[in-house]
Amino acid sequence: MRVLLVDDEPLARERLVALLAEIDGVEVVGEAGNGREALEAATRLQPDVLLLDIRMPTMDGFEVARHLAALEVSPGLIFCTAFGDHALAAFEANAVDYLVKPVRAERLRAALLKARRWNGEGVHALAAIEPDRRRTHLCARVRGSLVLVPVADIDYLLAEDKYVIVRHAKGEVLIEEPLKALEQEFDGRFVRIHRNCLVSLARLSGLTRAPDGRLFASIGGVATTLEVSRRNLPALRRLVRTL
Repeated sequence: MRVLLVDDEPLARERLVALLAEIDGVEVVGEAGNGREALEAATRLQPDVLLLDIRMPTMDGFEVARHLAALEVSPGLIFCTAFGDHALAAFEANAVDYLVKPVRAERLRAALLKARRWNGEGVHALAAIEPDRRRTHLCARVRGSLVLVPVADIDYLLAEDKYVIVRHAKGEVLIEEPLKALEQEFDGRFVRIHRNCLVSLARLSGLTRAPDGRLFASIGGVATTLEVSRRNLPALRRLVRTL
């Protein structure tokens, strides 16, 4: 069994490595110190199981679980945390197990035994927990790899066919998520200017009128202008006045 350790505390990872060394058939294939590193490592190493902390900088464990659902083969998740207040959510989401630090050797062994029967469904269930929790990153698949885009770096989201174009500080990626769901998740951070477009409030710099009377939203640092629909114009005008 291939295991990836994810914890922002090096000493916690060292202790898990020592415990795992005593369990036959287990190989530690890598370590990560935060959620972003965890996703990159999971994509590259394709572990069978993640031993995953919850409270970490950059991206917490539950957000990691949501993004892992995008992988074609999802690893099992065993949460290892110093806090017991998320246990119910994890078990309701059908996680493999939930271990409270300091992790005991017999509990870890039992959790890994459960993971051997893992069928890949748990991580997809985890993607649905805590629906009001906003992600800090959006996740796209680019040439078979996962690319994480910080939400704070996004200029706009533009629906095109079955994809959404995510324009951000370093370029563009495509994701397969409904624009409506993104609007609901990030309410107050993005504003709808058209049925197919959400613009970051932090990037919105004003409105310009074309010679034919159409209005366009201007985005700071972006040459592209995006048309504002008549339906969304009144609310957008009121919003621009407050910026």
